[in-house]
Amino acid sequence: MSQHQIACPEHGVPPPDGKAGRNRYADLLRVCAISSVVVGHWLLTDITYQDGQVSGLDSLKYISWARWVTLLMQVMPVFFLVGGYVNARSWAAHHDRGEGWTDWGRERAMRLLWPTTVYVAVAILAVAGARMAGVSAAELARAGWLVAFQLWFLPVYLLLIALTPVMLAAHRRWGLAVTGAMAVAAAAVDVAVIGFHVALIGFANYVLVWGSMHQWGFAWQDGTLTRARWRPYALAAGGGAVLVGLLVWGPFPVDMIGAGERIGNTTPPSIALLALAACQTGLVVAAEPAVSRLLARPRRWRLVTRFNSTVMTVYLWHMVPVVIVAAALYTSGVMPQPAIGSARWWETRPVWLAALALILVPLVLVVIWAERPMLRLPAGLGSPGRWAGMILLLGVATAAVGLARLAIAGFAPDGAVPLPALAAYGFGVIGTLLSGRPPSRGAPQSPAPRPRPSLEMPTGELSQPA
Repeated sequence: MSQHQIACPEHGVPPPDGKAGRNRYADLLRVCAISSVVVGHWLLTDITYQDGQVSGLDSLKYISWARWVTLLMQVMPVFFLVGGYVNARSWAAHHDRGEGWTDWGRERAMRLLWPTTVYVAVAILAVAGARMAGVSAAELARAGWLVAFQLWFLPVYLLLIALTPVMLAAHRRWGLAVTGAMAVAAAAVDVAVIGFHVALIGFANYVLVWGSMHQWGFAWQDGTLTRARWRPYALAAGGGAVLVGLLVWGPFPVDMIGAGERIGNTTPPSIALLALAACQTGLVVAAEPAVSRLLARPRRWRLVTRFNSTVMTVYLWHMVPVVIVAAALYTSGVMPQPAIGSARWWETRPVWLAALALILVPLVLVVIWAERPMLRLPAGLGSPGRWAGMILLLGVATAAVGLARLAIAGFAPDGAVPLPALAAYGFGVIGTLLSGRPPSRGAPQSPAPRPRPSLEMPTGELSQPA
């Protein structure tokens, strides 16, 4: 049992779950975060249809005050916080059983790569079909990017999975000093990128900034952040103060979501985004005792569990309805296209969101049904050997590179299938899979279905994904 779980009764919080000590609050955070991501993407990406061409605009460029709303809508730090929490628990449990990093890392990576491979395959088939149907290269490129940009999360997270054993060991030795050092390094990277225009070094902040949030998940899991009641509030206050200073006197914009700006907060992630994440982390960790008491009721917990089991599918597929609805309603003239930010535009947003939801719900159900055969797929192939760890690292790294290229350029840059990116991703998945077969844990038996793939599921726990 973790120190955090031992500390729960001190705050009057019911145990996370009678089964394997599951943290219900972490599951709720993930559900709320994915809901915010979906609604945010649906609102911020405005599809247009003019002169026979489907295109898209960034709503933030036309609604200036909406940039302040991104301080609330940027919820990806919660993903990484919960990811660190779950990865720490999962790796610790495997390590305590005497299992090695290779088997754990392969299992964690393949939980993400199997459903992602299905999504990538369907997207490429759709691009090929649209190309044969005569869809223009410009429309294909835009649609291909719209359904690919959310993949950026996966390369970063795969890398953090690979680093979890090392970073967790560092946390156990030096505690929050690790995140402090990472924050200082992230600030130095920003100075180099913004002050000296050394753009290439900015890639380091994908690990330093998002990785700091992942490290805070370690601190949440083992009680470092909750041993003293004041610690979450201190983290929130400190992060908030730094954020205000950076926005008022620093070069960073208030927009915490927009990309492609000369000085932005996401490409690469900035120290301002890390300050926002510190504030968020402190607040959500401080709220855990009160919210966990509400989740003690079985009916509420079952509802959270039901939604939590779909987060990976929803995250991957939530932009597909945007392309479908836009092609159906805009090209036919059924839905008007008022100016972004106008009163008429806001009046049509509920209809727009409802139409997207009506497509997403059955789409998710179909995908979940189609993915069921994956539950019996092996977690690895081949004979474990001295090179298994290196093969796994190369596989994960290559898959991450392919996914990053797809997220940047889309599934149809210039209207064509991105063969180099697909090849990198495909070889990466194969390499990860062939890094060895997990050791048997008992007598030979017919393979039992594994839990559904999920963004953050710890292995060996409940049948429902975390």
